[in-house]
Amino acid sequence: MYTIKNFTDNDDVKQLSQAGPFTVIEYQRDLSVTPATAATAFFASQMNVRKRQLVCDLSKANITTQAGAMQWMLGNVNANSGIKGVGDLLGKAMRGKVTGESAIKPEYTGDGVLVLEPTYRHLILLNAAEWGGSVVLDDGLFLACESSLQHKAVMRSNLSSAVAGGEGLFNLSLNGIGTFCIESACPQEELIEITLDRDVLKIDGNFAIAWSGSLEFTVERSGKSLLGSAASGEGLVNVYRGSGKVLMMPTAKMANI
Repeated sequence: MYTIKNFTDNDDVKQLSQAGPFTVIEYQRDLSVTPATAATAFFASQMNVRKRQLVCDLSKANITTQAGAMQWMLGNVNANSGIKGVGDLLGKAMRGKVTGESAIKPEYTGDGVLVLEPTYRHLILLNAAEWGGSVVLDDGLFLACESSLQHKAVMRSNLSSAVAGGEGLFNLSLNGIGTFCIESACPQEELIEITLDRDVLKIDGNFAIAWSGSLEFTVERSGKSLLGSAASGEGLVNVYRGSGKVLMMPTAKMANI
């Protein structure tokens, strides 16, 4: 038995969202300040620059996280590497190498509480079922998911998307039914969700942070010819073709915080 006080019931802590085993909390003010940093902390909170944390209820599901994400855990919680043999290790090492994600993602089981490290980035909860059971994530966004989701490395439709699209040749794909959390530089209130039904979306830059695995991703000229692309001033664009969803930032990417 355990009791937690002055955590989620603290008047400085706000629950932003909840889905599946995950709850996102936000600290409304940074109270651990000095006279020298008080003004910066005040204006930061006014501009939505606040610390956020992901709280995981393991009694609802087993959780897989990005390596090094755990801050503290309470109760009956067991952690393992999630490796199921030599073949699985080699496969995950290869996937981590090509996607830029950590090769080993720890898996937590039990019925206790797991709390991840605080971050200034925005924590967004999504359900893979709403993406047709397969969603591809932009590099470095994955934070945690229900362990029922399978991780795969998805290769681009052609080499042009790796060479000219501002993306790697591979991305992490989550497949199955379950909830997952991503870290975004853009708040969910500003993200644009586009649903395609046998249509085409073209984006000048890698502003898409997640898209359905059913979509074909390529990089193409914005015009029908090199001259037309040069005249338009756009050049190459990222193209998402088919039926599915795309989650897109309306503003430029920021450096990792």
